[in-house]
Amino acid sequence: MSLVWEQITVDAADPVALGRWWADALGWTVINDSPDEFEIRPEPERLPGLLFVPVPEAKSVKNRLHLDFRPDDQGAEVERLLALGARHADVGQGEQPWVVLADPEGNEFCVLGAHAA
Repeated sequence: MSLVWEQITVDAADPVALGRWWADALGWTVINDSPDEFEIRPEPERLPGLLFVPVPEAKSVKNRLHLDFRPDDQGAEVERLLALGARHADVGQGEQPWVVLADPEGNEFCVLGAHAA
């Protein structure tokens, strides 16, 4: 048996706006810009992607699954994401070498520090 990781599906109040935000944040390509299924990928034929779908309810608790990103320069990347509309998030992490942010709809993600040498 073989499995291919196709995408992560993200519930959204506004899939198009949230999908465009993530496309800008990641520098990814929009594959489908439908309001019912807004999909982005690193490149058109490269998986996995992110699929944003509409849901009627608002996010109410911490995500049980989140994305971690490791940039070359954590401080610069955090500032860039904040300028795009992310915000700092507290999920009880305390003092850590990573920074927890939330996208415009409140979905948490982490910006990690440099790899240990």
